[in-house]
Amino acid sequence: MVGMVGISVTPPDMASEQVSLCSNVPGLVLQQQKVCQAHPAVIRAVSSGAKRGIEECQNQFKHDRWNCTIEGGDSVFDHTLQRGSRETAFIYAITSAGATHAVTQACSAGNLTDCSCDTSRQGQSTPEGWKWGGCSDNVRYGMMFARQFVDAPERAERKRDVRAMMNLHNNNAGRLAIARQMEQKCRCHGVSGSCELKTCWNKLPSFEQVGHFLKTKYDNSIQVSAKAKRRLRRRGKVKRKVPVQKEDLVHIHRSPNFCVEDPKRGILGTGGRRCNRTASGPQSCNLLCCGR
Repeated sequence: MVGMVGISVTPPDMASEQVSLCSNVPGLVLQQQKVCQAHPAVIRAVSSGAKRGIEECQNQFKHDRWNCTIEGGDSVFDHTLQRGSRETAFIYAITSAGATHAVTQACSAGNLTDCSCDTSRQGQSTPEGWKWGGCSDNVRYGMMFARQFVDAPERAERKRDVRAMMNLHNNNAGRLAIARQMEQKCRCHGVSGSCELKTCWNKLPSFEQVGHFLKTKYDNSIQVSAKAKRRLRRRGKVKRKVPVQKEDLVHIHRSPNFCVEDPKRGILGTGGRRCNRTASGPQSCNLLCCGR
C-alpha cells in the first residue's frame, strides 16, 4: 500500500541489523520506522500477515475478471492501485486484516516478548454459569499494533482528503473483520464427561473465513464522498442519510471492467485465461471473456 514496504525476515540474533534496516527501507514513514525499530519481531509478523492477505485476495478473486493481480515491486506492501476503487478497498482491508491476524497468532503462540495470549477475563463467571478460562487469542493487541503501523502513512500526512479517509476506513474494516468473527470455544469439566463446569475462551477465525467475509463486503462496497473533510457519506443522494457502518468497505471511484489490458493502470485484461462454459458465475465464459 502507499508508503508501506515489507520488512525482511531476519534471524533473532540479527536484531541490531534489522533495526538498522528499518531506517533505510524506502517507503516507510517516520512513525513506521520508529515502530519497526522498537518492535522488530512484531514487524516480521506484520509482514507475514500482509503477504497472507495478498494470497487470500488472490484466492477469493481467482475466478473474477480482476484476480487480484496488483501492481508494485518486490515488497509485499507496495501493492497499490491508482484509482480509489472497490478493488483498492479490498486490498487495504485484507492486508490490514492479515497483519492483525498474524500479530494476534504470534502473541498467542508465545513468539513475541511484547504480548501474550489474553487472560484478562480468566476465572470470571458469567450469568450463563460458565467461566472464562484457557488462553484467548489477544485480538486487542493485534488490532492496536496493526493500526499503529498500517495506518501510519495516512496519519503522518495529517491530511483529511477523501482518499486518505477511504484508506483509513478500509484499514479499520479489515481489523474489525477479525474482531467480529472471533469464535467462542468451550470445554466441559466433570465426572464421566459431564459438564458440571464449563470454561470458554475466544479463538481467531480462519483467515479464509475472514477473506470470504471481506469478499462479501467488497460485493456490497459503498461509493462515498467526504462531508466537510470530517467523515464519509454515501455518494448517492437517495441513500445519503443512511450512515456508512464501520464494517463496510468504501470506495470513491467506479471500477474499470478489467477486460482489456491497460499497462498504465496496471490492468492485465482477461486475454489468455480459461473460462467455464457451464458456469453461471464470474468464471463463466460470458463474463470472464467479456463477450469475446
